[in-house]
Amino acid sequence: MTEIFKVFRITESESEKIMQSVNEPHSHDFEELIIGNKGQLEHFIDFNSKLIDAPFISFVTQGKIHRAKPLIKDGECDMWVLRFKSEFIAETTFSLYASFHDKANISLQSNQCFEKLDILCKMIYDEYSQEAPDLAVIRQLLSALFTIIESERRKLNLDNDESKKIHSSTFKNFLRLLEEHYKESKDVNFYAEKLFMTSRNLNLICQNILQQSVSEIIETRKLTEAKNLLMTTDKNIAEIGYELGFNEKTYFTHAFKRKAGMTPTEFRDEMQKLLS
Repeated sequence: MTEIFKVFRITESESEKIMQSVNEPHSHDFEELIIGNKGQLEHFIDFNSKLIDAPFISFVTQGKIHRAKPLIKDGECDMWVLRFKSEFIAETTFSLYASFHDKANISLQSNQCFEKLDILCKMIYDEYSQEAPDLAVIRQLLSALFTIIESERRKLNLDNDESKKIHSSTFKNFLRLLEEHYKESKDVNFYAEKLFMTSRNLNLICQNILQQSVSEIIETRKLTEAKNLLMTTDKNIAEIGYELGFNEKTYFTHAFKRKAGMTPTEFRDEMQKLLS
């Protein structure tokens, strides 16, 4: 996507067009927010496929492999899709943190909250449709949209008050560094030094937020990418392991099976069956 922001609406006719087109699992270089008023969403994300009834909110972090199929239910389909570059709204609470949790889809009730979201989407769309849209206005409306969504997430008690966890600037900075270096053979000390802190303190922060050590989080990120490569490329197991810093195929296979519960080959076969 070349634009910094884009918004469009999916209706029954658009749903039918999408269902008739080639729609393979993919990733993109922007954030995507789908707000479903009516219909259903068949969403493959976090290596699982789910069918969600409207009203719902679905958020796709950039880089995540996913496939979204908007479906007609009871003759209706009405969904907003908002796409934006990460830099467009830097303060968004949806961060790289989401890469580690299968909380992409949230089912909501048809209530006043969802009506507010729909009104905000309409306002954003109206501004976006102007000949010379004011991005500052869109940014403020999008920020308000996120505030309402985050409030609703807190009411649903998702992720044990995830919002407090997300606000850890140190943790977010660690995740940003991890995105830059996870394919390299970097240990806990490397990340701690970059963050001007001790390895012990960085481990304490990560344990508090994810109940995982820094090493476990690094391994999780590597293996998430391994799953992506197994799904989207024809590279063999040894090539994928080497690309992610595993010098031996057997060590990579062992680490993958310990985390995923199956070997890389078994995972690839499973995904092919799921998406066929």
